[in-house]
Parts: sequence; structure tokens; C-alpha cells
Amino acid sequence: MEKTPTPYPRFEYQSIWIFISTFILVVGCAETPNLEQSSSAESSRENITLNIWWEKGFNLEEDEAFSALVDNWSQKTNYKTKLSFYTTSELSEKADRAVQGNKLPDIMMSRKAEITLYPRLAWQGKLADVSDIIEPVQDLYEENALEAVTYYNQVENKHSFYGVPLYQTSFHIFYWQKLLASIDYTQQDIPQDWDDFWQFWQQAQDKLRAKKSDNIYGLGLPLSNASMDTFFLFEQVLEAYDINLLDSEGQLLIDTPQVRQRIIKCLDWYNQFYQQGYIPPDAIDWLNTDNNRHLLNRFVLMTPNATLSIPASVRQDQDTYYNKLGIVNFPRKPSGEPMRYVVSIKQAIIFADSPHQQIAKQFLRYLIQPETIAAYLQASGNRYLPVHKSVWKKSSWQQTTDPYIATATKALTKSQTRPIYEAKNPAYSQVLQENIWGKALTSMIIDGMTAEQAAERVITRIKQIFAEWKSQELRHK
Repeated sequence: MEKTPTPYPRFEYQSIWIFISTFILVVGCAETPNLEQSSSAESSRENITLNIWWEKGFNLEEDEAFSALVDNWSQKTNYKTKLSFYTTSELSEKADRAVQGNKLPDIMMSRKAEITLYPRLAWQGKLADVSDIIEPVQDLYEENALEAVTYYNQVENKHSFYGVPLYQTSFHIFYWQKLLASIDYTQQDIPQDWDDFWQFWQQAQDKLRAKKSDNIYGLGLPLSNASMDTFFLFEQVLEAYDINLLDSEGQLLIDTPQVRQRIIKCLDWYNQFYQQGYIPPDAIDWLNTDNNRHLLNRFVLMTPNATLSIPASVRQDQDTYYNKLGIVNFPRKPSGEPMRYVVSIKQAIIFADSPHQQIAKQFLRYLIQPETIAAYLQASGNRYLPVHKSVWKKSSWQQTTDPYIATATKALTKSQTRPIYEAKNPAYSQVLQENIWGKALTSMIIDGMTAEQAAERVITRIKQIFAEWKSQELRHK
């Protein structure tokens, strides 16, 4: 298998090869579709290379695990593969160029593209329908996973499955329990009421600074319009305030007085933390990994993050993993109701003009087998969470003593969840692509806008985007 080399910061993982070796044994036993064994078929395979574009993992073990999976499939089927890893930004931009130039891979998985690009490509008829992969096994999936990959194709005037769900992410809050202990706080002291919860971290910053920890900030909340974490976290804040931007049919609800006032409240709530000095000043410039970096370097006391990448990066230091770092779920909503978690479903797609669609589908059928995906998640460091019901039921998820996996599992199996809105209406994928929420937050900080002014700009732009999409849809009918 050919791999495109890319620079990668190496981490020391003493257990990585134990994970990988176990993973290869498990996936090696997984069922692979029976393929023709004739000499002519074998000969034709020698001239075929399955081209896979995959987003680079946060840690090296993620890429090692996926490479092992692809190698195993290649050996079992005798198909050559070319696996290329790209960063989040590289892959999203490369996909855009590939569609325009019709130089497409056979399979792609991109965290950013699945939110900002896939719905648009499906709407334009540029993604392959993968119902023949999903429908035979759809009972294995959670409802959110199926909803998140059901897109509308205006060329064929139908809703269908245009993505293959792999795993999911949702925001959890990571913090330094060791720093809390230094000011006589424990996890049991963290409130579960919304306002008290956020005030707790402000009070903790004040106490730490009184002890001469001058550089620490209580809240590692991203503000940058260059970070996906900003709009993903703000979506969770909107959910906390019970703001429904779209109805069940994907129609926009943003112009009602109630929604307008709640958006103003959310923007003001977020902005006040920055103005009061509880968020680092450079948060307006953070990129996707900067909240991780600021927490790990102890510049912030806590930060919300969409995966388990923060604990994964310190796993080999058992004292830090279990005794110094910590995780807590979101508090109750301001209404007092339990939090409903916004989830993002990681998915692979096949382009409508991909050169080897049937072989790509064979690979994806192999990839989504529960035993294969469960082994991959473990081998890749459990950064992501399952979307298969049977995988969730495994004792390794339900009875684990790992505090991070246990906390994330509880949130996503015991609480209500919903996918991000982009599958409901492709227009919303453009809202996310433009990072409308990040721009609103920075406009208050940099341009001095009030929350009312920023909300008015947001609402005007979102309405404009939806009107433009509606106009395109009418022209195609």
C-alpha cells in the first residue's frame, strides 16, 4: 500500500503496538465479501488502485490503526490501495479542488467537509448513493447516525443515504483537577446548575491568581472564526438555551422574536466571559488544536473539546491521566432540564464520479462491521465514540474504569442527543462553513458591536444564505 508521507509530531506510546497487533488479529478475522478468484479477475485487480483520502489523526496511533486496517483489507482482497493522510484544512480544500477538477479519490473522510461540504455535494448530485451499504445493516446504527448521513439530492429529487457513519464526537469538558485541589476544590464541588457551573470556573481563576498563578485563565472557550470548535461549541450553547434554528423539515425558524432574543442572550453570555478577563485574549486567534494546547500547557483551567484527544495525548503518563487531569459533562440547561448533546457523526463518502465505486463500497462494508470498527476505535486510542448499538453495549464501554470513556459514554447513552443541523438543510452547511457564530463573537470583541448588533448581522446573513439556496432549488425544478 502506498502512503503519502506527511510531517507528524511523534508521541511516545509504549502500548501502541499492543493495540495495533490486537487490532490486526481482530480485523483479520472479520468477514470480507467473497470476491471472484478467476485468473482474469486477479489480473484486473493488479491494474486497480483504491485511492483513499483520510483526515490525519490527532495522535500517531490513529493513523497507524487505520493504516493497519487498510493493509489487512488489501491483503485479503488483493486490491492495491493508496492511502493519503491530510490535515483538516488541507483535506477540505483539496476536496473542493478535486470536485472542480474531477480528480477524485474513491473514498474520503474529513471532519470539516462532512459539516461544510458533504451536504452541498449531495444536493448537487456529486455524492454516490450508499443505501446499498447502509440499508442491510441500518438496525445496527443509532438514529442520529442515520439522520446525519441522510441528505437531499435535488438533481434526483430524493432524500437518501450519501454518507457511511463511522463514529461520533460531542463536547465534554476537560480540566486540571490538580489545580482545583490546590485551592481546596474537588470534582464534587463543581455545580450542576448552569449559571453556578460557569461561575465556579471564574471563582477558581480568582483564587488561583490570588495564589500568584498569574497566567491561568478559568475558561478555555474558543472565539476564533478560524476554529471549528468555536461554531461547534456555540451550537451546544444554543442547544442549552433551547434555541431551535430549524424545524423538523429543515425550514428556518431564526426570525421569530423568541429565537432572536435568545441568540442575543447567548452572544452576550459568551462575550461577557472575555470582557471580564476569564478567557485568554488570544482565544480570538485560536486554530483547531489551540484549546488543547492551552489546557495541556496549563494556560487555562478548563476547556470544552469535541473528542477525547486531550486525555489521549497524556495517556502514557498514568499519574496525569488519572490524578491530575479530569473530565466533567455539561451542567443542566438554564431551564433546569438535562442537557441534550449536539453530536457530529464522522462519515466516509464516495463521490458520484469516483473511478472505483463498487470496490470502494466493498471496503466500506468491511470497515463498518461492528467488530472491525470496535477494534479500530480501541487501537486508535478511543478518541472517538461508537455509533453502532452493539459496540456501545460492549463491557469495554459500559463497565470501563477509564474516567474519560465512562463519562463520555454516560453522556451519549443516558442523555438526549441530536446531530448538527447541516443534514436537515444544505444551506446550514454554508452557515457553518462561513463560521457565522465565530464571526459574530469576534465582531463584538474586535469591532465593539453589541450583542444586539451582532445578532442582527447573524440573522440577516443566515436568512440571506437560506434564501439563496431556496432560489437555487427553485431554478432546478
